[in-house]
Amino acid sequence: MKVMCIGQAAYDITIPVNEYPVENKKIRFDERIECGGGSSSNASYLLSKWGLEASFAGVVGNDFYGSKIEEELKNIKVDTKYLEKINKKTTTSYIIANLSKGTRTILTNREKNIKLSVTPDTKDLDYIFLDGYEYDFAKKVIEQNPNAIKIIDAGSLKEHTLELAKLSDYIVCSKDFAEELTAKKIDFTNLKTLIDIYDEVESKLNGKLIITLEEKGSFVKDENYMIVPSIKVKTLDSTAAGDIFHAAFLYFLSQNMSLKDTLRLANITGALSVTKIGGRYSIPTLEEVKRVSDDNPL
Repeated sequence: MKVMCIGQAAYDITIPVNEYPVENKKIRFDERIECGGGSSSNASYLLSKWGLEASFAGVVGNDFYGSKIEEELKNIKVDTKYLEKINKKTTTSYIIANLSKGTRTILTNREKNIKLSVTPDTKDLDYIFLDGYEYDFAKKVIEQNPNAIKIIDAGSLKEHTLELAKLSDYIVCSKDFAEELTAKKIDFTNLKTLIDIYDEVESKLNGKLIITLEEKGSFVKDENYMIVPSIKVKTLDSTAAGDIFHAAFLYFLSQNMSLKDTLRLANITGALSVTKIGGRYSIPTLEEVKRVSDDNPL
Protein backbone atom coordinates (compact mmCIF):
# COMPACT_ATOMS: atom_id res chain seq x y z
CA MET A 1 0.00 0.00 0.00
CA LYS A 2 1.75 3.18 -1.18
CA VAL A 3 0.85 6.58 0.27
CA MET A 4 2.23 10.02 -0.52
CA CYS A 5 1.67 12.76 2.06
CA ILE A 6 1.95 16.24 0.55
CA GLY A 7 2.15 19.46 2.50
CA GLN A 8 3.73 21.17 5.44
CA ALA A 9 6.73 20.13 7.49
CA ALA A 10 7.69 22.06 10.59
CA TYR A 11 9.89 21.72 13.64
CA ASP A 12 8.03 21.82 16.95
CA ILE A 13 9.46 23.10 20.22
CA THR A 14 7.01 22.39 23.05
CA ILE A 15 7.29 23.99 26.48
CA PRO A 16 5.08 22.31 29.11
CA VAL A 17 3.92 24.64 31.89
CA ASN A 18 1.52 24.19 34.80
CA GLU A 19 -0.28 27.44 34.06
CA TYR A 20 -0.30 29.90 31.19
CA PRO A 21 2.49 32.50 31.53
CA VAL A 22 1.67 35.92 32.93
CA GLU A 23 2.60 38.74 30.58
CA ASN A 24 5.76 40.75 31.35
CA LYS A 25 7.17 38.12 33.72
CA LYS A 26 10.26 35.95 33.56
CA ILE A 27 9.34 32.29 33.38
CA ARG A 28 11.70 29.39 34.02
CA PHE A 29 10.87 25.90 32.80
CA ASP A 30 12.52 22.56 33.40
CA GLU A 31 12.19 20.88 30.02
CA ARG A 32 11.31 21.31 26.39
CA ILE A 33 10.31 18.70 23.84
CA GLU A 34 11.54 18.98 20.26
CA CYS A 35 10.46 17.00 17.22
CA GLY A 36 9.25 17.35 13.68
CA GLY A 37 5.70 18.48 13.02
CA GLY A 38 3.28 19.62 10.33
CA SER A 39 0.11 17.80 9.30
CA SER A 40 1.35 15.86 6.27
CA SER A 41 4.78 15.28 7.74
CA ASN A 42 3.19 13.84 10.88
CA ALA A 43 0.86 11.73 8.75
CA SER A 44 3.75 10.18 6.84
CA TYR A 45 5.48 9.45 10.14
CA LEU A 46 2.49 7.63 11.64
CA LEU A 47 1.68 5.70 8.47
CA SER A 48 5.25 4.47 8.10
CA LYS A 49 5.42 3.63 11.82
CA TRP A 50 2.25 1.55 11.40
CA GLY A 51 3.64 -0.34 8.42
CA LEU A 52 2.47 1.39 5.24
CA GLU A 53 4.87 2.42 2.48
CA ALA A 54 4.76 6.18 3.02
CA SER A 55 6.52 9.08 1.36
CA PHE A 56 6.51 12.78 2.18
CA ALA A 57 6.61 15.73 -0.21
CA GLY A 58 7.28 19.17 1.22
CA VAL A 59 9.86 21.84 1.95
CA VAL A 60 12.28 22.44 4.79
CA GLY A 61 15.14 24.88 5.14
CA ASN A 62 18.73 23.95 4.52
CA ASP A 63 19.44 24.32 8.24
CA PHE A 64 19.67 22.39 11.50
CA TYR A 65 15.91 22.00 11.93
CA GLY A 66 15.47 20.87 8.34
CA SER A 67 18.15 18.23 8.81
CA LYS A 68 16.49 17.02 12.02
CA ILE A 69 13.14 16.64 10.23
CA GLU A 70 14.78 14.72 7.40
CA GLU A 71 16.60 12.47 9.87
CA GLU A 72 13.41 11.68 11.81
CA LEU A 73 11.52 10.73 8.68
CA LYS A 74 14.32 8.57 7.31
CA ASN A 75 14.72 6.79 10.65
CA ILE A 76 11.08 5.68 10.52
CA LYS A 77 11.56 4.66 6.84
CA VAL A 78 9.56 7.45 5.21
CA ASP A 79 10.63 8.00 1.60
CA THR A 80 12.04 11.56 1.44
CA LYS A 81 12.69 11.74 -2.30
CA TYR A 82 10.43 14.80 -2.53
CA LEU A 83 11.55 16.45 0.69
CA GLU A 84 13.18 19.57 -0.75
CA LYS A 85 15.73 21.59 1.23
CA ILE A 86 15.89 25.24 0.23
CA ASN A 87 17.86 28.29 1.37
CA LYS A 88 15.21 29.58 3.73
CA LYS A 89 14.50 28.92 7.39
CA THR A 90 12.57 25.79 8.27
CA THR A 91 9.02 26.51 9.46
CA THR A 92 9.16 26.42 13.26
CA SER A 93 6.37 26.20 15.83
CA TYR A 94 6.81 27.25 19.45
CA ILE A 95 4.16 25.58 21.56
CA ILE A 96 3.12 26.45 25.10
CA ALA A 97 1.36 23.39 26.54
CA ASN A 98 -0.74 24.35 29.57
CA LEU A 99 -0.88 21.09 31.50
CA SER A 100 -3.46 22.35 33.99
CA LYS A 101 -6.07 22.80 31.24
CA GLY A 102 -4.80 20.51 28.50
CA THR A 103 -4.66 23.41 26.06
CA ARG A 104 -1.85 24.62 23.85
CA THR A 105 -0.90 27.92 22.25
CA ILE A 106 1.10 27.70 19.02
CA LEU A 107 3.30 30.43 17.57
CA THR A 108 4.42 29.49 14.07
CA ASN A 109 7.13 31.18 12.04
CA ARG A 110 6.84 30.39 8.32
CA GLU A 111 8.68 32.39 5.69
CA LYS A 112 6.79 33.60 2.63
CA ASN A 113 6.99 31.93 -0.75
CA ILE A 114 8.05 28.52 0.55
CA LYS A 115 6.96 25.84 -1.89
CA LEU A 116 8.23 22.81 -3.76
CA SER A 117 10.03 23.57 -7.00
CA VAL A 118 10.56 19.96 -8.08
CA THR A 119 8.21 18.17 -10.48
CA PRO A 120 6.62 14.90 -9.33
CA ASP A 121 6.99 11.72 -11.31
CA THR A 122 4.94 9.08 -9.53
CA LYS A 123 2.20 6.91 -10.99
CA ASP A 124 1.73 4.00 -8.60
CA LEU A 125 0.12 5.54 -5.52
CA ASP A 126 -2.81 3.97 -3.72
CA TYR A 127 -3.51 6.95 -1.44
CA ILE A 128 -2.69 10.66 -1.49
CA PHE A 129 -2.86 12.65 1.75
CA LEU A 130 -3.22 16.44 1.49
CA ASP A 131 -3.23 19.31 3.98
CA GLY A 132 -3.80 22.27 1.64
CA TYR A 133 -0.15 23.20 1.18
CA GLU A 134 1.92 22.61 -1.99
CA TYR A 135 -1.09 23.12 -4.25
CA ASP A 136 0.70 22.96 -7.62
CA PHE A 137 2.70 19.85 -6.72
CA ALA A 138 -0.40 18.17 -5.26
CA LYS A 139 -2.47 18.81 -8.40
CA LYS A 140 0.20 17.19 -10.57
CA VAL A 141 0.40 14.14 -8.31
CA ILE A 142 -3.39 13.82 -8.44
CA GLU A 143 -3.30 14.05 -12.25
CA GLN A 144 -0.59 11.37 -12.40
CA ASN A 145 -2.53 9.02 -10.10
CA PRO A 146 -6.19 9.19 -11.19
CA ASN A 147 -7.10 5.96 -9.36
CA ALA A 148 -5.51 6.91 -6.03
CA ILE A 149 -7.84 7.66 -3.11
CA LYS A 150 -7.37 11.27 -2.05
CA ILE A 151 -7.87 12.39 1.55
CA ILE A 152 -7.56 15.97 2.73
CA ASP A 153 -7.09 17.37 6.21
CA ALA A 154 -9.09 20.58 5.80
CA GLY A 155 -8.19 22.33 9.02
CA SER A 156 -8.76 25.94 8.05
CA LEU A 157 -10.56 27.62 5.17
CA LYS A 158 -8.00 28.76 2.61
CA GLU A 159 -8.34 29.05 -1.15
CA HIS A 160 -5.99 26.17 -2.00
CA THR A 161 -7.39 23.97 0.74
CA LEU A 162 -10.89 24.40 -0.66
CA GLU A 163 -9.72 23.74 -4.23
CA LEU A 164 -7.92 20.55 -3.20
CA ALA A 165 -10.94 19.52 -1.14
CA LYS A 166 -13.01 19.63 -4.32
CA LEU A 167 -10.58 17.10 -5.84
CA SER A 168 -10.61 14.77 -2.84
CA ASP A 169 -12.51 11.55 -2.24
CA TYR A 170 -12.64 12.13 1.54
CA ILE A 171 -12.80 15.60 3.03
CA VAL A 172 -12.07 15.41 6.75
CA CYS A 173 -12.67 18.98 7.84
CA SER A 174 -12.60 20.75 11.17
CA LYS A 175 -15.62 22.31 12.82
CA ASP A 176 -13.97 25.71 12.16
CA PHE A 177 -13.64 24.99 8.42
CA ALA A 178 -17.31 23.99 8.15
CA GLU A 179 -18.55 26.98 10.14
CA GLU A 180 -16.43 29.46 8.20
CA LEU A 181 -17.41 28.02 4.81
CA THR A 182 -21.12 28.24 5.63
CA ALA A 183 -21.03 31.36 7.85
CA LYS A 184 -23.09 29.38 10.35
CA LYS A 185 -22.47 28.13 13.89
CA ILE A 186 -22.94 24.63 15.27
CA ASP A 187 -25.14 24.44 18.34
CA PHE A 188 -24.61 21.08 20.03
CA THR A 189 -27.96 21.39 21.79
CA ASN A 190 -29.64 21.51 18.38
CA LEU A 191 -28.57 18.69 16.06
CA LYS A 192 -30.31 20.33 13.11
CA THR A 193 -27.64 23.06 13.02
CA LEU A 194 -24.99 20.40 12.52
CA ILE A 195 -27.01 18.63 9.84
CA ASP A 196 -27.67 21.89 7.98
CA ILE A 197 -23.99 22.83 8.00
CA TYR A 198 -23.00 19.32 6.91
CA ASP A 199 -25.42 19.36 3.98
CA GLU A 200 -24.28 22.80 2.84
CA VAL A 201 -20.58 21.93 2.97
CA GLU A 202 -21.24 18.63 1.22
CA SER A 203 -23.10 20.41 -1.59
CA LYS A 204 -19.99 22.45 -2.38
CA LEU A 205 -17.72 19.40 -2.66
CA ASN A 206 -17.61 16.07 -4.48
CA GLY A 207 -16.32 13.52 -1.98
CA LYS A 208 -17.42 11.98 1.32
CA LEU A 209 -17.50 14.61 4.07
CA ILE A 210 -16.53 14.11 7.71
CA ILE A 211 -16.64 16.97 10.21
CA THR A 212 -14.39 16.57 13.24
CA LEU A 213 -15.78 17.78 16.56
CA GLU A 214 -12.66 17.46 18.76
CA GLU A 215 -13.47 15.65 22.02
CA LYS A 216 -17.05 14.99 20.87
CA GLY A 217 -15.87 12.77 18.01
CA SER A 218 -16.79 12.98 14.32
CA PHE A 219 -19.95 13.67 12.34
CA VAL A 220 -20.78 11.93 9.08
CA LYS A 221 -23.69 10.85 6.90
CA ASP A 222 -23.41 7.14 6.13
CA GLU A 223 -26.95 6.03 5.28
CA ASN A 224 -27.98 8.04 8.37
CA TYR A 225 -26.43 11.06 10.04
CA MET A 226 -24.37 10.04 13.03
CA ILE A 227 -21.86 11.29 15.55
CA VAL A 228 -19.13 8.69 16.04
CA PRO A 229 -17.98 9.31 19.62
CA SER A 230 -14.46 9.45 20.95
CA ILE A 231 -13.31 8.17 24.34
CA LYS A 232 -12.85 10.19 27.50
CA VAL A 233 -9.24 10.87 28.46
CA LYS A 234 -7.31 13.35 30.57
CA THR A 235 -5.77 15.85 28.18
CA LEU A 236 -2.19 16.98 28.76
CA ASP A 237 -1.23 18.32 25.35
CA SER A 238 -3.44 18.40 22.25
CA THR A 239 -0.61 19.30 19.86
CA ALA A 240 -0.84 17.25 16.62
CA ALA A 241 -3.96 15.39 17.78
CA GLY A 242 -5.74 16.40 14.59
CA ASP A 243 -2.79 15.34 12.43
CA ILE A 244 -2.68 11.98 14.18
CA PHE A 245 -6.44 11.51 13.80
CA HIS A 246 -6.30 12.19 10.06
CA ALA A 247 -3.38 9.82 9.50
CA ALA A 248 -5.12 7.09 11.48
CA PHE A 249 -8.27 7.68 9.42
CA LEU A 250 -6.29 6.95 6.24
CA TYR A 251 -4.66 3.89 7.77
CA PHE A 252 -7.87 2.24 8.95
CA LEU A 253 -9.63 3.13 5.71
CA SER A 254 -6.82 1.36 3.85
CA GLN A 255 -7.57 -1.77 5.90
CA ASN A 256 -11.03 -2.06 4.29
CA MET A 257 -12.88 -1.13 7.46
CA SER A 258 -16.32 0.43 7.46
CA LEU A 259 -16.49 4.20 7.69
CA LYS A 260 -17.96 3.95 11.19
CA ASP A 261 -15.16 1.67 12.43
CA THR A 262 -12.55 3.78 10.67
CA LEU A 263 -13.75 6.91 12.45
CA ARG A 264 -14.06 5.13 15.79
CA LEU A 265 -10.46 3.93 15.67
CA ALA A 266 -9.18 7.27 14.37
CA ASN A 267 -11.00 9.00 17.25
CA ILE A 268 -9.32 6.67 19.73
CA THR A 269 -5.92 7.30 18.16
CA GLY A 270 -6.34 11.07 18.41
CA ALA A 271 -7.63 10.81 21.96
CA LEU A 272 -4.70 8.70 23.12
CA SER A 273 -2.27 11.23 21.65
CA VAL A 274 -3.48 14.04 23.93
CA THR A 275 -2.50 12.06 27.02
CA LYS A 276 1.20 12.57 26.20
CA ILE A 277 3.35 15.68 25.71
CA GLY A 278 4.90 16.51 22.34
CA GLY A 279 3.16 16.11 18.99
CA ARG A 280 5.02 13.36 17.17
CA TYR A 281 6.09 11.64 20.38
CA SER A 282 2.44 11.21 21.32
CA ILE A 283 1.61 8.87 18.42
CA PRO A 284 0.34 5.64 20.00
CA THR A 285 1.23 2.21 18.71
CA LEU A 286 -1.27 0.37 16.56
CA GLU A 287 -1.48 -2.34 19.24
CA GLU A 288 -2.36 0.25 21.88
CA VAL A 289 -5.19 1.64 19.75
CA LYS A 290 -6.65 -1.81 19.13
CA ARG A 291 -6.41 -2.72 22.82
CA VAL A 292 -8.24 0.45 23.89
CA SER A 293 -10.84 -0.12 21.19
CA ASP A 294 -11.49 -3.63 22.51
CA ASP A 295 -11.91 -2.19 26.01
CA ASN A 296 -14.31 0.52 24.78
CA PRO A 297 -16.78 -1.04 22.35
CA LEU A 298 -19.45 1.15 20.77
